[in-house]
Amino acid sequence: MYNLPMPKTNPLPYLDTSLSPEERSRDLLSRMSLEEKISWMVYAQPAIPRLGIPAFNFWNEALHGAARNGRATVFPQAIGMAATWDPDLIQRIASAIGDEARAKYHAQTRDGGGTGIYQGLTFWSPNVNIFRDPRWGRGQETWGEDPYLTGEMGAAYVRGLQGEHPKYLKAAACAKHYAVHSGPEKIRHKFDARVSARDLHGTYLPAFKKLVVEAHVEAVMGAYNRVNGEPCCASPLLLEEILRGEWGFQGHVVSDCGALSDFHTGHQVTRDAVESAVMALRAGCDLSCGGVYDQLGEAVERGLVSEADIDRSLVRTLVTRFKLGMFDPADQVPYSSIPMEVVGCPAHQDLAYQAALESVVLLKNKDRILPVGGSVRKILVVGPTAANLDVLLGSYYGLSDRMSTLLEGIAGAAPRGVVVNYRPGCLLTQASSNPLDWSYGEAASSDLTIACMGLSPLLEGEEGEALLSSEWGDRADISLPDVQAEFIRRIAMAGAKVVLVLTGGSPIALGDLADLVLAVVQVWYPGQEGGRAVADILFGKASPSGRLPVTIPQSVDQLPPFEDYDMAGRTYRFSTAEPLYPFGFGLSYTHFAYSDLRLERESLHLGENLSIRLVLANTGEAASGEVVQIYLAGPEEHGRTLAGPEEKEQGAAGSPVHSLVGFQRVHLDPGERRTLRFTLTPQMMARVDDRGEPVVAAGRYRLSVGGCSPGPRGQVLGAAALLSAEFEISDSEGGGADT
Repeated sequence: MYNLPMPKTNPLPYLDTSLSPEERSRDLLSRMSLEEKISWMVYAQPAIPRLGIPAFNFWNEALHGAARNGRATVFPQAIGMAATWDPDLIQRIASAIGDEARAKYHAQTRDGGGTGIYQGLTFWSPNVNIFRDPRWGRGQETWGEDPYLTGEMGAAYVRGLQGEHPKYLKAAACAKHYAVHSGPEKIRHKFDARVSARDLHGTYLPAFKKLVVEAHVEAVMGAYNRVNGEPCCASPLLLEEILRGEWGFQGHVVSDCGALSDFHTGHQVTRDAVESAVMALRAGCDLSCGGVYDQLGEAVERGLVSEADIDRSLVRTLVTRFKLGMFDPADQVPYSSIPMEVVGCPAHQDLAYQAALESVVLLKNKDRILPVGGSVRKILVVGPTAANLDVLLGSYYGLSDRMSTLLEGIAGAAPRGVVVNYRPGCLLTQASSNPLDWSYGEAASSDLTIACMGLSPLLEGEEGEALLSSEWGDRADISLPDVQAEFIRRIAMAGAKVVLVLTGGSPIALGDLADLVLAVVQVWYPGQEGGRAVADILFGKASPSGRLPVTIPQSVDQLPPFEDYDMAGRTYRFSTAEPLYPFGFGLSYTHFAYSDLRLERESLHLGENLSIRLVLANTGEAASGEVVQIYLAGPEEHGRTLAGPEEKEQGAAGSPVHSLVGFQRVHLDPGERRTLRFTLTPQMMARVDDRGEPVVAAGRYRLSVGGCSPGPRGQVLGAAALLSAEFEISDSEGGGADT
């Protein structure tokens, strides 16, 4: 596809498509000089004219659409897609993103040209870090706080992006940021995350393992920080022992951008760039985003690394390029004929709409104020996010010529005869300079006030992105900005009937506002079709079916210190504090009834599977999706077995209170019933001990099935009732089960 020199007979081995990517890579390396090889150790690989190879840039982004390269379909931000709990949809979305990326790539290279930044096929997505603390500004890029949900959704994304062809990748996905990385942004270039083996293997690594072992992700990106003293991009434990050793990873490792420079400037584990390059290369970091690897020539001269060390890494990155078909005739690469017309096409718009629709989480609906009823004849839309394009995009976004703001969606969906007016009402964070504001009186005189409030990418995001964040993208507090909260209080006290529509990529603690408003609708950063989808939920064209992928705490006072990476007291798995809204929670316009939960048997041997079944029925009047969730707790002595007394006194996290082990999104019409079946495997029953090893302990377990995580708060708020059952595992080994 690069117009490479291919003789009609006896082609050069690296151009011979009958050879394996590894064989072709080694042949190409044999034709390169040491200087050329070193120039290819960085993400922006220069052209090699004598071999007919144009420049290629590894840096590209596809967090929720092909990003930073002009027009593309903009899907909901990752945290919004996580709220769909719909892996099948996510795989289709990622496949669409891959199609658009292919079309753009071939349009760029069709005449033999190279690629610049954001134009290639190696995407540094998805982000499968655990959203352990709601103050982290980049939590919006993740799939939430649960390792199982993150792994399932992230793996679906990888499969869709990379495609299913036996020889060629559609695009190359990258699992980032490996590992134990979730803020604070201010100190990410020097921070050392201290974690126990139990938290490392039980919380921070499972999603990465899922993507490597099961989804066969092509690349892994090392994080900026250290873990227990070792820089992630040069950690023998993370890169050698676990990633390539235990998990058998065959792809390439890339550093986060500037992370190798942090070795000597931030972490101060080396004295200069040469030492940093040597440390990273020896540990298995194959590609540098940023400088440092341009110092490898001096490292070779000083005898610190060899040309063979460089070849080892280059083979890995070259294999990725061969698997993408970059050196092959276009007629042999199945994705080379995807036309530019696919970019932003109607089918992809429909996918963006469906994702936005499924991502909406209804958190409160007092007196069934929603969907908007026929008695409502006058609606006032207020708030700083109503007409805001930024809140559709989130971070790491592409651009679309079709963007539906919340205000546009509401105005377009309102039934004939319903008057819709709009006033900003308040600003995002700044107090009004005008002592007069007509929106208060108008809100009180309207039948319904839809208040579009919350966060924007100006308030949360990556270091250097969120211009209104004094915490470099993070949040010191998780409440709604003061000016917004005060505005809602004033219109509510004036008699306005308020439906609060919240944008944002992280939990918002509402405090007293949760009681003052009639409804709360969490819409995240919903992408280009966000306004249309949210309006269709508000007016009842569709029923809300999103579920929280994070816990929403009552306040920041319920959180451990931000810099503390111990999981004790964090997320629904380890916290016993009553949240504002629990993990997995979300209301509907209908009612789902769970019944007839049956276990295949109540006594198991170690190593045996357990089959379960239940009946789900839509007993309400609206068609809707339900997310059936399965949680496991126990056995009772498990926590004492796996966490010793000394660690308990220090507050270290033991076994989870309960953990998500399965889920399924189901759509039912009114009156429809369905029997659902699940299989609980030994891997799902295992808990991680203090050595970081998965252990299935003998004892009694409790299985909970329903529409929310276990706990009284979900039931008080109206989640579908949980069913529970117990079973016991004996010490003896079972026979014949798939372990």
